[in-house]
Amino acid sequence: MQEAVNQQQVLDSAEIRKDFPILERSVQGKPLVYLDNAATTQKPRSVIDAEAEYYLKHNANVHRGIHTLAEEATEAYECTRDRIASWIGGVAREEVIFTRGTTEAINLVAHSWGGANIGKGDRIVLTQMEHHANLVPWIQLAKKNGAELAYLPIDGEGRLDLSSMDSIITPNTKLVAITQMSNVLGTINPAAEVAARAHSVGAVVLADGAQSAPHMPVDVKVLGVDFFAFSGHKMLGPTGVGALWGRRELLEAMEPWQTGGEMILLVKWDRATWAELPHKFEAGTPNIAGVAAWSKAFDYLDRFGMDAVRSHEVEWTRYTMNRLLGLGFVNIFGPKDVEERGSAISFEVEGVHPHDLAQFLDSRGVAVRAGHHCAQPLTKLLGQTSTTRASGYLYNTTAESDRLAEALLEAKKYFG
Repeated sequence: MQEAVNQQQVLDSAEIRKDFPILERSVQGKPLVYLDNAATTQKPRSVIDAEAEYYLKHNANVHRGIHTLAEEATEAYECTRDRIASWIGGVAREEVIFTRGTTEAINLVAHSWGGANIGKGDRIVLTQMEHHANLVPWIQLAKKNGAELAYLPIDGEGRLDLSSMDSIITPNTKLVAITQMSNVLGTINPAAEVAARAHSVGAVVLADGAQSAPHMPVDVKVLGVDFFAFSGHKMLGPTGVGALWGRRELLEAMEPWQTGGEMILLVKWDRATWAELPHKFEAGTPNIAGVAAWSKAFDYLDRFGMDAVRSHEVEWTRYTMNRLLGLGFVNIFGPKDVEERGSAISFEVEGVHPHDLAQFLDSRGVAVRAGHHCAQPLTKLLGQTSTTRASGYLYNTTAESDRLAEALLEAKKYFG
Protein backbone atom coordinates (compact mmCIF):
# COMPACT_ATOMS: atom_id res chain seq x y z
CA MET A 1 0.00 0.00 0.00
CA GLN A 2 1.18 3.53 -0.71
CA GLU A 3 2.80 5.37 2.18
CA ALA A 4 0.57 8.40 1.70
CA VAL A 5 -3.05 8.72 0.61
CA ASN A 6 -4.88 11.86 -0.48
CA GLN A 7 -7.10 12.86 2.42
CA GLN A 8 -9.93 13.68 0.01
CA GLN A 9 -9.79 10.20 -1.48
CA VAL A 10 -12.36 7.64 -0.39
CA LEU A 11 -10.65 4.95 1.68
CA ASP A 12 -10.31 1.57 0.02
CA SER A 13 -11.39 -0.60 2.93
CA ALA A 14 -10.93 -3.80 0.94
CA GLU A 15 -7.27 -2.90 0.42
CA ILE A 16 -6.82 -1.71 4.00
CA ARG A 17 -8.10 -5.05 5.30
CA LYS A 18 -5.01 -6.77 3.90
CA ASP A 19 -2.97 -5.06 6.63
CA PHE A 20 -5.03 -6.72 9.42
CA PRO A 21 -4.23 -10.43 9.76
CA ILE A 22 -7.14 -11.21 12.08
CA LEU A 23 -9.68 -10.09 9.46
CA GLU A 24 -8.69 -13.14 7.41
CA ARG A 25 -10.20 -15.38 10.09
CA SER A 26 -13.33 -17.43 9.80
CA VAL A 27 -15.74 -17.68 12.74
CA GLN A 28 -18.29 -20.50 12.94
CA GLY A 29 -17.24 -21.45 9.41
CA LYS A 30 -17.96 -17.99 7.98
CA PRO A 31 -15.71 -15.01 7.15
CA LEU A 32 -15.37 -12.76 10.17
CA VAL A 33 -17.36 -9.52 10.19
CA TYR A 34 -15.87 -7.53 13.06
CA LEU A 35 -18.25 -4.80 14.24
CA ASP A 36 -17.11 -4.35 17.85
CA ASN A 37 -14.69 -1.49 17.26
CA ALA A 38 -16.12 0.78 19.97
CA ALA A 39 -14.89 -1.82 22.47
CA THR A 40 -11.51 -2.37 20.84
CA THR A 41 -10.11 -2.18 17.33
CA GLN A 42 -8.07 -4.73 15.47
CA LYS A 43 -4.34 -4.15 14.94
CA PRO A 44 -2.44 -3.75 11.68
CA ARG A 45 0.57 -5.94 11.10
CA SER A 46 2.89 -2.96 11.64
CA VAL A 47 1.67 -2.55 15.23
CA ILE A 48 1.89 -6.28 15.94
CA ASP A 49 5.40 -6.44 14.49
CA ALA A 50 6.52 -3.36 16.45
CA GLU A 51 5.53 -4.87 19.79
CA ALA A 52 7.28 -8.12 18.95
CA GLU A 53 10.37 -6.25 17.71
CA TYR A 54 10.67 -4.40 21.01
CA TYR A 55 11.02 -7.67 22.90
CA LEU A 56 13.20 -9.26 20.24
CA LYS A 57 15.69 -6.40 19.87
CA HIS A 58 15.30 -3.57 22.39
CA ASN A 59 13.91 -4.93 25.66
CA ALA A 60 15.17 -2.84 28.58
CA ASN A 61 13.76 -0.46 31.16
CA VAL A 62 13.33 3.18 30.18
CA HIS A 63 15.04 6.23 31.70
CA ARG A 64 17.23 4.06 33.93
CA GLY A 65 20.30 3.07 32.01
CA ILE A 66 22.99 4.34 29.70
CA HIS A 67 23.55 1.09 27.85
CA THR A 68 22.42 0.71 24.25
CA LEU A 69 19.24 -1.28 24.88
CA ALA A 70 18.02 1.16 27.56
CA GLU A 71 18.65 4.11 25.27
CA GLU A 72 16.81 2.42 22.39
CA ALA A 73 13.84 1.55 24.62
CA THR A 74 13.68 5.11 25.97
CA GLU A 75 13.82 6.57 22.47
CA ALA A 76 10.93 4.36 21.29
CA TYR A 77 8.89 5.17 24.38
CA GLU A 78 9.42 8.92 24.19
CA CYS A 79 8.83 8.98 20.42
CA THR A 80 5.23 8.01 21.09
CA ARG A 81 4.86 10.89 23.53
CA ASP A 82 5.91 13.23 20.74
CA ARG A 83 3.40 11.62 18.37
CA ILE A 84 0.59 12.13 20.86
CA ALA A 85 1.53 15.74 21.54
CA SER A 86 1.32 16.44 17.81
CA TRP A 87 -1.80 14.31 17.29
CA ILE A 88 -4.00 16.25 19.71
CA GLY A 89 -3.10 19.72 18.50
CA GLY A 90 0.57 20.42 18.99
CA VAL A 91 0.73 20.58 22.78
CA ALA A 92 3.89 20.47 24.89
CA ARG A 93 5.22 16.92 25.22
CA GLU A 94 5.63 17.39 28.99
CA GLU A 95 1.85 17.73 29.26
CA VAL A 96 1.30 14.19 27.94
CA ILE A 97 1.09 11.55 30.68
CA PHE A 98 1.12 7.84 29.82
CA THR A 99 -1.54 5.74 31.55
CA ARG A 100 -3.03 2.28 31.13
CA GLY A 101 -5.97 3.82 29.28
CA THR A 102 -8.82 6.33 29.49
CA THR A 103 -10.11 4.86 32.75
CA GLU A 104 -6.82 5.30 34.57
CA ALA A 105 -6.36 8.78 33.10
CA ILE A 106 -9.73 9.95 34.44
CA ASN A 107 -9.09 8.33 37.82
CA LEU A 108 -5.76 10.15 37.98
CA VAL A 109 -7.54 13.49 37.55
CA ALA A 110 -10.29 12.56 40.01
CA HIS A 111 -7.84 11.56 42.73
CA SER A 112 -5.03 14.04 42.19
CA TRP A 113 -6.81 17.19 41.00
CA GLY A 114 -10.35 16.48 42.21
CA GLY A 115 -9.35 15.30 45.66
CA ALA A 116 -7.52 18.56 46.32
CA ASN A 117 -9.89 21.00 44.62
CA ILE A 118 -13.44 19.71 45.05
CA GLY A 119 -15.04 19.88 48.47
CA LYS A 120 -18.30 20.09 50.37
CA GLY A 121 -20.96 22.02 48.47
CA ASP A 122 -19.00 22.13 45.22
CA ARG A 123 -20.69 20.87 42.07
CA ILE A 124 -19.48 18.30 39.55
CA VAL A 125 -21.35 18.43 36.24
CA LEU A 126 -21.53 15.38 33.97
CA THR A 127 -23.81 14.36 31.11
CA GLN A 128 -26.44 11.64 31.01
CA MET A 129 -24.48 9.74 28.37
CA GLU A 130 -21.21 9.15 30.25
CA HIS A 131 -19.35 5.85 30.23
CA HIS A 132 -18.80 4.45 33.73
CA ALA A 133 -15.14 5.48 33.43
CA ASN A 134 -16.24 9.12 33.39
CA LEU A 135 -19.02 8.63 35.90
CA VAL A 136 -18.02 6.33 38.76
CA PRO A 137 -14.80 8.20 39.72
CA TRP A 138 -16.84 11.39 40.15
CA ILE A 139 -19.58 9.60 42.09
CA GLN A 140 -16.94 8.30 44.47
CA LEU A 141 -15.26 11.70 44.80
CA ALA A 142 -18.57 13.43 45.49
CA LYS A 143 -19.41 10.87 48.15
CA LYS A 144 -16.01 11.22 49.80
CA ASN A 145 -15.70 15.02 49.71
CA GLY A 146 -19.34 16.05 50.07
CA ALA A 147 -19.73 17.50 46.58
CA GLU A 148 -22.96 17.40 44.58
CA LEU A 149 -23.52 15.87 41.14
CA ALA A 150 -25.55 17.47 38.35
CA TYR A 151 -26.21 16.24 34.83
CA LEU A 152 -26.68 17.84 31.43
CA PRO A 153 -29.69 15.98 29.96
CA ILE A 154 -30.19 14.40 26.54
CA ASP A 155 -33.11 14.94 24.21
CA GLY A 156 -35.29 12.34 22.51
CA GLU A 157 -32.71 11.66 19.80
CA GLY A 158 -29.79 11.28 22.17
CA ARG A 159 -28.30 14.72 21.62
CA LEU A 160 -27.09 16.85 24.49
CA ASP A 161 -29.79 19.33 25.54
CA LEU A 162 -28.05 22.60 26.44
CA SER A 163 -31.20 24.68 26.92
CA SER A 164 -30.74 24.62 30.70
CA MET A 165 -26.92 24.59 30.69
CA ASP A 166 -26.58 27.96 32.45
CA SER A 167 -28.68 26.77 35.38
CA ILE A 168 -26.77 23.47 35.64
CA ILE A 169 -23.21 24.78 35.27
CA THR A 170 -23.49 27.20 38.18
CA PRO A 171 -20.91 29.42 39.94
CA ASN A 172 -20.26 26.66 42.50
CA THR A 173 -19.30 24.22 39.72
CA LYS A 174 -15.68 23.12 40.02
CA LEU A 175 -15.53 20.48 37.30
CA VAL A 176 -17.38 19.57 34.10
CA ALA A 177 -16.61 16.12 32.67
CA ILE A 178 -18.00 15.31 29.22
CA THR A 179 -17.57 12.63 26.60
CA GLN A 180 -16.71 14.07 23.22
CA MET A 181 -18.39 11.10 21.50
CA SER A 182 -20.81 8.67 23.14
CA ASN A 183 -19.92 4.99 23.02
CA VAL A 184 -23.64 4.08 23.13
CA LEU A 185 -25.46 6.76 21.13
CA GLY A 186 -22.62 7.75 18.84
CA THR A 187 -23.46 11.38 19.62
CA ILE A 188 -20.72 13.94 18.98
CA ASN A 189 -21.09 16.51 21.72
CA PRO A 190 -20.48 20.28 21.48
CA ALA A 191 -17.61 20.03 23.96
CA ALA A 192 -16.20 23.44 23.07
CA GLU A 193 -19.51 25.16 23.83
CA VAL A 194 -19.81 23.36 27.16
CA ALA A 195 -16.17 24.17 28.00
CA ALA A 196 -16.75 27.87 27.32
CA ARG A 197 -19.66 27.95 29.74
CA ALA A 198 -17.68 26.00 32.34
CA HIS A 199 -14.75 28.38 32.13
CA SER A 200 -17.06 31.38 32.48
CA VAL A 201 -17.80 30.22 36.04
CA GLY A 202 -14.21 29.19 36.75
CA ALA A 203 -14.70 25.43 36.37
CA VAL A 204 -12.18 22.97 34.97
CA VAL A 205 -13.20 20.75 32.03
CA LEU A 206 -12.24 17.14 31.33
CA ALA A 207 -13.09 15.53 27.99
CA ASP A 208 -13.31 11.77 27.55
CA GLY A 209 -11.83 11.20 24.10
CA ALA A 210 -11.87 7.41 24.09
CA GLN A 211 -14.33 7.32 21.18
CA SER A 212 -13.47 10.59 19.44
CA ALA A 213 -9.68 10.38 19.13
CA PRO A 214 -9.78 7.20 16.98
CA HIS A 215 -12.45 8.48 14.62
CA MET A 216 -12.02 12.21 13.96
CA PRO A 217 -9.45 15.00 14.11
CA VAL A 218 -8.91 16.26 17.67
CA ASP A 219 -7.36 19.55 18.75
CA VAL A 220 -7.52 20.16 22.48
CA LYS A 221 -6.81 23.84 21.98
CA VAL A 222 -9.88 24.21 19.77
CA LEU A 223 -11.93 22.18 22.24
CA GLY A 224 -10.82 24.50 25.00
CA VAL A 225 -10.71 21.74 27.60
CA ASP A 226 -8.25 21.40 30.49
CA PHE A 227 -7.83 17.61 30.48
CA PHE A 228 -8.23 15.10 27.65
CA ALA A 229 -8.07 11.32 28.06
CA PHE A 230 -7.95 8.54 25.47
CA SER A 231 -6.79 4.97 24.86
CA GLY A 232 -4.49 3.21 22.42
CA HIS A 233 -6.48 0.02 21.89
CA LYS A 234 -9.47 1.84 20.40
CA MET A 235 -7.27 3.36 17.67
CA LEU A 236 -5.33 0.36 16.31
CA GLY A 237 -2.81 0.36 19.18
CA PRO A 238 -2.06 -2.23 21.87
CA THR A 239 -4.21 -2.78 24.93
CA GLY A 240 -3.08 -1.41 28.28
CA VAL A 241 -1.81 1.96 27.04
CA GLY A 242 -3.44 5.37 27.08
CA ALA A 243 -2.73 9.01 27.66
CA LEU A 244 -3.85 11.99 29.68
CA TRP A 245 -3.20 15.49 28.43
CA GLY A 246 -3.52 18.32 30.93
CA ARG A 247 -2.71 22.00 31.00
CA ARG A 248 0.75 22.45 32.43
CA GLU A 249 -0.26 24.78 35.27
CA LEU A 250 -2.83 22.23 36.49
CA LEU A 251 -0.45 19.27 36.25
CA GLU A 252 2.34 21.12 38.03
CA ALA A 253 0.04 21.99 40.93
CA MET A 254 -1.23 18.42 41.30
CA GLU A 255 0.23 15.87 43.67
CA PRO A 256 1.01 12.47 42.13
CA TRP A 257 -1.65 9.78 42.42
CA GLN A 258 0.76 6.83 42.57
CA THR A 259 4.22 6.96 44.09
CA GLY A 260 7.30 4.78 43.91
CA GLY A 261 10.07 4.42 41.38
CA GLU A 262 10.76 6.72 38.45
CA MET A 263 8.53 9.60 39.63
CA ILE A 264 10.81 10.95 42.35
CA LEU A 265 13.47 13.65 42.38
CA LEU A 266 14.88 13.12 45.88
CA VAL A 267 14.02 10.63 48.62
CA LYS A 268 15.15 10.82 52.25
CA TRP A 269 14.09 8.75 55.23
CA ASP A 270 11.27 11.11 56.10
CA ARG A 271 10.29 12.88 52.88
CA ALA A 272 10.35 12.84 49.09
CA THR A 273 10.14 15.33 46.26
CA TRP A 274 8.79 14.72 42.78
CA ALA A 275 10.32 14.62 39.32
CA GLU A 276 9.39 17.17 36.69
CA LEU A 277 6.51 16.61 34.25
CA PRO A 278 5.62 14.21 32.82
CA HIS A 279 7.49 11.70 34.98
CA LYS A 280 5.83 12.86 38.21
CA PHE A 281 2.73 10.89 37.18
CA GLU A 282 4.42 7.81 35.73
CA ALA A 283 5.40 5.69 38.71
CA GLY A 284 6.94 2.28 38.15
CA THR A 285 7.83 0.38 35.00
CA PRO A 286 5.27 1.16 32.28
CA ASN A 287 4.00 -0.92 29.38
CA ILE A 288 7.03 0.02 27.31
CA ALA A 289 6.38 -2.40 24.47
CA GLY A 290 2.77 -1.24 24.17
CA VAL A 291 3.69 2.43 24.16
CA ALA A 292 6.41 1.87 21.56
CA ALA A 293 4.03 -0.05 19.29
CA TRP A 294 1.30 2.59 19.71
CA SER A 295 3.48 4.94 17.67
CA LYS A 296 2.97 2.65 14.67
CA ALA A 297 -0.79 3.03 15.02
CA PHE A 298 -0.41 6.79 14.65
CA ASP A 299 1.83 6.19 11.62
CA TYR A 300 -0.84 3.98 10.09
CA LEU A 301 -3.67 6.46 10.58
CA ASP A 302 -1.49 9.28 9.29
CA ARG A 303 -1.18 7.48 5.96
CA PHE A 304 -4.80 8.41 5.31
CA GLY A 305 -5.43 11.39 7.58
CA MET A 306 -8.20 11.63 10.15
CA ASP A 307 -10.40 13.69 7.82
CA ALA A 308 -10.47 10.73 5.45
CA VAL A 309 -11.14 8.30 8.30
CA ARG A 310 -14.04 10.46 9.46
CA SER A 311 -15.46 10.75 5.92
CA HIS A 312 -15.31 6.99 5.46
CA GLU A 313 -17.11 6.37 8.73
CA VAL A 314 -19.84 8.91 7.95
CA GLU A 315 -20.63 7.07 4.72
CA TRP A 316 -20.36 3.64 6.34
CA THR A 317 -22.64 4.72 9.18
CA ARG A 318 -25.18 6.24 6.77
CA TYR A 319 -25.31 3.06 4.71
CA THR A 320 -25.50 0.77 7.75
CA MET A 321 -28.22 2.75 9.50
CA ASN A 322 -30.31 2.87 6.32
CA ARG A 323 -29.94 -0.90 5.88
CA LEU A 324 -30.98 -1.60 9.46
CA LEU A 325 -33.88 0.84 9.50
CA GLY A 326 -35.03 -0.57 6.16
CA LEU A 327 -35.61 -3.94 7.77
CA GLY A 328 -38.65 -2.52 9.52
CA PHE A 329 -38.06 -4.12 12.91
CA VAL A 330 -34.91 -2.36 14.11
CA ASN A 331 -34.94 0.68 16.41
CA ILE A 332 -31.70 2.70 16.49
CA PHE A 333 -30.78 4.85 19.48
CA GLY A 334 -29.01 8.17 19.02
CA PRO A 335 -29.05 10.88 16.35
CA LYS A 336 -30.36 9.87 12.94
CA ASP A 337 -28.21 12.53 11.25
CA VAL A 338 -24.87 10.81 10.61
CA GLU A 339 -23.03 14.14 10.66
CA GLU A 340 -23.91 14.40 14.36
CA ARG A 341 -22.63 10.98 15.35
CA GLY A 342 -19.87 8.42 15.15
CA SER A 343 -20.04 4.84 13.92
CA ALA A 344 -21.27 3.22 17.15
CA ILE A 345 -24.83 2.11 16.35
CA SER A 346 -26.84 0.78 19.31
CA PHE A 347 -30.15 -0.79 18.42
CA GLU A 348 -32.92 -3.16 19.45
CA VAL A 349 -34.69 -5.83 17.44
CA GLU A 350 -38.34 -6.22 18.36
CA GLY A 351 -38.93 -9.37 20.37
CA VAL A 352 -35.29 -10.51 20.57
CA HIS A 353 -33.10 -10.08 23.65
CA PRO A 354 -29.76 -8.41 22.79
CA HIS A 355 -27.69 -11.23 24.27
CA ASP A 356 -29.60 -13.85 22.27
CA LEU A 357 -29.22 -11.69 19.19
CA ALA A 358 -25.47 -11.27 19.64
CA GLN A 359 -25.03 -15.01 20.07
CA PHE A 360 -27.06 -15.69 16.92
CA LEU A 361 -25.05 -13.14 14.95
CA ASP A 362 -21.83 -14.78 16.13
CA SER A 363 -23.09 -18.05 14.65
CA ARG A 364 -23.17 -16.18 11.34
CA GLY A 365 -19.64 -14.84 11.82
CA VAL A 366 -20.77 -11.33 12.80
CA ALA A 367 -19.16 -9.90 15.95
CA VAL A 368 -21.22 -7.23 17.76
CA ARG A 369 -21.58 -6.31 21.42
CA ALA A 370 -24.61 -6.70 23.66
CA GLY A 371 -25.15 -5.22 27.12
CA HIS A 372 -25.29 -1.85 28.82
CA HIS A 373 -21.91 -0.87 27.28
CA CYS A 374 -20.62 0.41 30.63
CA ALA A 375 -23.38 3.02 30.70
CA GLN A 376 -26.10 1.57 32.92
CA PRO A 377 -27.82 4.87 33.83
CA LEU A 378 -28.04 5.84 30.15
CA THR A 379 -29.33 2.41 29.14
CA LYS A 380 -32.06 2.66 31.76
CA LEU A 381 -32.88 6.18 30.56
CA LEU A 382 -33.43 4.71 27.10
CA GLY A 383 -35.94 2.30 28.62
CA GLN A 384 -33.68 -0.70 28.08
CA THR A 385 -31.74 -3.18 30.17
CA SER A 386 -29.28 -3.70 27.32
CA THR A 387 -28.86 -3.00 23.62
CA THR A 388 -27.01 -4.51 20.69
CA ARG A 389 -24.21 -2.38 19.26
CA ALA A 390 -22.50 -2.57 15.89
CA SER A 391 -19.54 -0.22 15.52
CA GLY A 392 -17.36 0.32 12.47
CA TYR A 393 -13.88 1.53 11.63
CA LEU A 394 -11.74 2.29 8.60
CA TYR A 395 -11.52 -1.37 7.53
CA ASN A 396 -15.27 -2.05 7.58
CA THR A 397 -17.16 -2.28 4.27
CA THR A 398 -20.75 -1.86 3.17
CA ALA A 399 -20.68 -5.54 2.18
CA GLU A 400 -20.23 -6.30 5.87
CA SER A 401 -23.21 -4.09 6.66
CA ASP A 402 -25.20 -6.23 4.24
CA ARG A 403 -24.01 -9.34 6.09
CA LEU A 404 -25.23 -7.80 9.34
CA ALA A 405 -28.64 -6.96 7.86
CA GLU A 406 -29.03 -10.44 6.36
CA ALA A 407 -28.12 -12.05 9.69
CA LEU A 408 -30.66 -9.86 11.48
CA LEU A 409 -33.36 -11.03 9.07
CA GLU A 410 -32.42 -14.62 9.84
CA ALA A 411 -32.47 -13.90 13.56
CA LYS A 412 -35.91 -12.29 13.38
CA LYS A 413 -37.29 -15.39 11.65
CA TYR A 414 -35.48 -17.73 14.05
CA PHE A 415 -36.71 -16.03 17.23
CA GLY A 416 -40.05 -14.96 15.77
